[in-house]
Amino acid sequence: MESSESSIPDALQPLVTKYKQYTRLYQSYLDRSAPHALYRWLATAGLVCLFLLRVVLSQGWYIVCYAHAIYLLNLLLAFLQPKFDPSLEADLAADTIEEGVDEEFRPFVRRLPEWNFWLSATRATVISLLCTGSQLFDIPVYWPILLVYFCVLLTITMRRQIRHMIKYKYIPFDFGKKQRYGPK
Repeated sequence: MESSESSIPDALQPLVTKYKQYTRLYQSYLDRSAPHALYRWLATAGLVCLFLLRVVLSQGWYIVCYAHAIYLLNLLLAFLQPKFDPSLEADLAADTIEEGVDEEFRPFVRRLPEWNFWLSATRATVISLLCTGSQLFDIPVYWPILLVYFCVLLTITMRRQIRHMIKYKYIPFDFGKKQRYGPK
């Protein structure tokens, strides 16, 4: 059995070596940024502001902006949803648990973890910024229609998500619930 490196032509070997070197460097930067959630999100917010500034000042790339916003909305919904659907669990629990028996505590597990949410949002923003560098993606469109459609979509989607959260009594955030021990 041959290794994957031996099947690479000699002419491409330096490129593959450089690619692996940059991949390791990229991964080391990601690993170092992991504990700094606030700074990661601030950097992503700065990238989003830079992207929006580019779109507003150039008065173009509204389709790219719309696609970026829809993708971020999709990521947000996956971040807010539980990994396991509570409606299915409620049906199963009604069949198997006797009345009057307390349910065990289960922490909220997200469908999309915070790290993956941040990484996907940052990558999407960088790709969107790169798309604004090409006239190929600057498709003429009447932007107020896209804005109104996105606002309606956002309102309907978030209303449905909030109703789901209220119905199944879960909160995707833990504001100060964690008990801390030690000196004050």
